[in-house]
Amino acid sequence: MQLGISTVVFLAAASAAKAWTLAPNFWRLALVLALYSLGNLIMLRLIREFGMGVALSLSGVIQLLAVNLIAFSVFGEKVTAVQGAGLTLAVLAVALITIGPYFTAR
Repeated sequence: MQLGISTVVFLAAASAAKAWTLAPNFWRLALVLALYSLGNLIMLRLIREFGMGVALSLSGVIQLLAVNLIAFSVFGEKVTAVQGAGLTLAVLAVALITIGPYFTAR
């Protein structure tokens, strides 16, 4: 649940950052900083509970996919074939990192 909340907060922060780049002002910048700070505070708790590698890897891939979805659907950004391959490989890499311990002897 905390991972979902942090993802929503980071998506809001990324969207606010994009809005700031389109029309910079102090209040948008303050919102961006506040949202990223809140997201990182949530991540600190996740790191404590699940370990740094797992928490940051899961958060990273979920944010990677979610931010790209927002970038494509809301802001009309495009991705090249090479970038798409990179996104796919990133998802595969985090999947291997996450499930890897279940396939090795302990």
